[in-house]
Amino acid sequence: MPSSRTGRPPVQRASRRPALSRPPRENPVQRLYARARKAWDRPLTAYYLILGGSVLITVLGLVMVYSASQITALQLSLPGSYFFRKQALAALIGGALLFVASRMPVKLHRALAYPILAGAVFLMALVQVPGIGMAVNGNQNWISLGGSFQIQPSEFGKLALVLWGADLIARKQEKKLLTQWKHMLVPLVPVAFMLLGLIMLGGDMGTAIILTAILFGLLWLAGAPTRLFAGVFSIAALIGVVLIKTSPNRMARLACIGATEPKTGVADCWQAVHGIYALASGGLFGSGLGASVEKWGQLPEAHTDFIFAVTGEELGLAGTLSVLALFAALGYAGIRVAGRTEDPFVRYAAGGVTTWITAQAVINIGAVLGLLPIAGVPLPLFSYGGSALLPTMFAIGLLIAFARDEPAARAALAMRQPRFGKKRAGGSGAERGPRRWNTMRRRASAARTSGER
Repeated sequence: MPSSRTGRPPVQRASRRPALSRPPRENPVQRLYARARKAWDRPLTAYYLILGGSVLITVLGLVMVYSASQITALQLSLPGSYFFRKQALAALIGGALLFVASRMPVKLHRALAYPILAGAVFLMALVQVPGIGMAVNGNQNWISLGGSFQIQPSEFGKLALVLWGADLIARKQEKKLLTQWKHMLVPLVPVAFMLLGLIMLGGDMGTAIILTAILFGLLWLAGAPTRLFAGVFSIAALIGVVLIKTSPNRMARLACIGATEPKTGVADCWQAVHGIYALASGGLFGSGLGASVEKWGQLPEAHTDFIFAVTGEELGLAGTLSVLALFAALGYAGIRVAGRTEDPFVRYAAGGVTTWITAQAVINIGAVLGLLPIAGVPLPLFSYGGSALLPTMFAIGLLIAFARDEPAARAALAMRQPRFGKKRAGGSGAERGPRRWNTMRRRASAARTSGER
């Protein structure tokens, strides 16, 4: 080996090791998507979405009712918080109904189907009795409870149709009768048409559309053949066309779709156009809570049917998109509950409630945006009106009960333990302390003994 000038052998350099290939960095978007996908697949996701989404919609609705109704209350020589206090009282009662419904077993929900249907039919028939029923905005669909309190029985008809229809179809599925078209239709369709007839006697076309959507949702979930489904849809569409053609008011509402001027031909589109004005003036983040201009008498029904327009004016595009996102989350959670259960009643009831809330939200928001005719239906959980809020919150309680009843959700809830106030299996810290100290003393004594040996 040749030596260096100093006489020492040359230092051999270590051979370079091949560089290890680093794993490719994960895309942040993919990582976020994977985490979101994992969160969506958790057992309690539907439970949290339904509970959190409904609470947020209700609270935001209370804020917007207070903001949108102040001017209307003052014009009627009432306190500015008059409508807000009534809505808050209805929300408290509805919260109690939601809690009770969420804790009730499925068998009790099924047992309540027939009493609720009978009560709804009785009240809807009572509306047509002179001296008892009241007409509001041209529709005879209210009953006075004394003072300023009124009730709209047709709102409870939606809940009755969901519960009774789900129980009926579930019992027929258990007996394997849904393969025959007569068992698919009778008595579901005749009873639904009876409810529709009682509603249309008062002239409430909007509620009749929601009830029809619930009927079609139940038939769809029951697996109705395409011909049968198309036949029922054709009959309902024909009846709807006749009812629209024979009513100048409904024809005028149909003519206001997409209107940009308050007067379109013979139709008065004042409400529809000012709803668009309110949304257009809101911009990205709105003019500020309470700063709406349209609610000062320009926009009719600012705190009821057109509260979404005031929300767009005061909270802007960000506020309206937040409301849409909450309703989308609520709809997704309802579909998930209906799709993952093995109980036929739970499937039909969850699907019926989801169809009800989603269809009503689409019809209300579509009318405010000028894409659909004004049907006169409130935005669920958001608009002013205790008659609409109470059955809707009870229906949300149904969804919460069904979400808790999933096998995976039951297991996840059963694994939870209170953080405080529960002793562990090994006893308290005071009991474990001396035992651990004695063990350490025995180990030390054994170590000294072995060392001396």
